Amino acid sequence: MTEYYSYITKDKDRWDLIAYKFYKNPTKYEPIIRANPEVPITPILESGIKLKIPVLDESETIKFILPPWKK
Repeated sequence: MTEYYSYITKDKDRWDLIAYKFYKNPTKYEPIIRANPEVPITPILESGIKLKIPVLDESETIKFILPPWKK
């Protein structure tokens, strides 16, 4: 079962800015669009729209593996 945050859009909000706010990655806006099919896909959103923001799995988070240090 997917969990969601709620977010009310503000003046001049954009899909990518909202994705950055919640996921720290502006390219992850597609899950937000899919969770809100009733919201028109426009470059700039109207203020006052209540959006559902999916909680992404940890597996979708970028992880970096550092090589072992050489002495």
